[in-house]
Amino acid sequence: MTTPPTTDGRGPLGTDAAPEHGACLTGGEALVRALAAHGVTDAFGIPGTHNLEIYRQLQRRGIRHVTPRHEQGAGYAADAYARLSGRPGVAITTTGPALLNIAAAVGQAYSDSVPLLVVSPGMPLRHPRQSTGLLHEMRSQTDALRAVAAFSHRVSSVDEIGAAVARAFTLFRTGRPRPVHIEIPLDLLETVEPVGAVRLAPPIVPTSADPAAVARAADALHAARRPALVLGGGARAAAAECLALAERLGAPVLTTANGKGVVDEAHPLSLGVSLHSPAVQTWLADRDVILAVGTELAESDLWSPLPSPSGVLIRVDLDPAQMYAGLRADVPLVGDARSVLGALLAERAGTAEAHAPALGSSPAHADVAALRTARDDETRTRDARWLPYLKAMRGVLAEDAVITSDSAQCCYYGALPHLPLSPGGRYLHPTGFGTLGYALPAAIGAKTAAPERQVVALSGDGGLQFSVQELATAAQLGLPLPVVVFDNGGYGEIRDEMAARGDIPTAVDLPAVDLPALARAYGGHGTAVRTPEALADALAAALATPGPTIVTVPEETPR
Repeated sequence: MTTPPTTDGRGPLGTDAAPEHGACLTGGEALVRALAAHGVTDAFGIPGTHNLEIYRQLQRRGIRHVTPRHEQGAGYAADAYARLSGRPGVAITTTGPALLNIAAAVGQAYSDSVPLLVVSPGMPLRHPRQSTGLLHEMRSQTDALRAVAAFSHRVSSVDEIGAAVARAFTLFRTGRPRPVHIEIPLDLLETVEPVGAVRLAPPIVPTSADPAAVARAADALHAARRPALVLGGGARAAAAECLALAERLGAPVLTTANGKGVVDEAHPLSLGVSLHSPAVQTWLADRDVILAVGTELAESDLWSPLPSPSGVLIRVDLDPAQMYAGLRADVPLVGDARSVLGALLAERAGTAEAHAPALGSSPAHADVAALRTARDDETRTRDARWLPYLKAMRGVLAEDAVITSDSAQCCYYGALPHLPLSPGGRYLHPTGFGTLGYALPAAIGAKTAAPERQVVALSGDGGLQFSVQELATAAQLGLPLPVVVFDNGGYGEIRDEMAARGDIPTAVDLPAVDLPALARAYGGHGTAVRTPEALADALAAALATPGPTIVTVPEETPR
């Protein structure tokens, strides 16, 4: 059916006030109106037979759209958009296989606490439970998405659509950000019904922790002789407070993958992303007070079972469940990280300043230098192949550059611990769920969020080919996007694990692909380099060239 003219009094671009109670809208228009009212300016997705009414409304409501070549790519792009912009990422799919295609990206967003909104049509409002063979029919989309999202909400009226969107944005603002799914019956998208004014998620005042708990934590930190800070992604908005506490306490700082760069990794107190190091783990277990901010302290960051700290563990997190998940908090501080850390700083401001060490003179700085050396000595043979290339990349990239990462050896062994980052930059990595193919579509999402910043995708040849078709998306956007690929001829990590077990490596060696030629076939550019100096030159050129540029680095893998 055709959509009737809007009756809400808005102009062609939909910039006027919200409609009065009783306006009549289609379900698609009610959805896009609600998204725009919540500040959504960009969306990622692929149109299909069942979601055309959504696409009909996007432009007139001022929402730009990026079309990846696969729904998983749409999910990763929206994920990175959210991480970089601080606003929820929005992805639109059609029914059935399209929604299942994005499920891996939803699982990754759940693992990494990313506010991702996935919107899809569903079977018609009164569709029988007995299978009828309708296009894209499946037994329950909501059941499938509930397995990987915070919730999956199927609406039953046009007016309910606005409430469902407000519910999603309320979750994004009030608790630990997680992905959500809203399903709109496909016939409801075209149905015209009266609706009320736009429902908006309420403004939220950041919460601080219980004052008595803050006082206990401040006492413990003030008395600490061997303190340490562990910072996760939840600490990012409190970067200044984290640095102030570290310097005031003379406390070395570790970060998780998602917390990379919260404190400048060139700072003399920074150990960077080192939780996986046995030497660092032994040192951390001996701290008398550990302040963990916005982190699960998860095995995916430690790459081993959780160590048992011998001292007091203070945990700061929005999510109350984190206080007893994994390592139980001795002093739980539930609240917004910036507010909680601000309260901690204020609690002992008068007495703690006198104890603040001069920068560079604390024994902790010597500890950090020794631990960095011990960490690097543990993996020198394995990691040496990437270090000159990462140093060359760092020399070319701006301070605020964005690096998107993959579940590849060059990323988690190489760039995470060895590519230094400051709070002005970002490193976006698929932690926890550990999906492959994240880097390229994530770079597209990051570049959409911040087209003025340098964005570089870093991947391996195996991971890149999970989403290599997104080169077409990058070429269509025409924005400079280098894609640096360390090519080890297949699935290097699994090959090494098989060899370590004494197995004959099986199904891990992949035929060579001319990735630079493939980039050119998609409308981009490509080159292969064999020295760090050549990588620096190629990266500088790619950052000034519209469209994607694949730069491959053949790896000599140690045996």
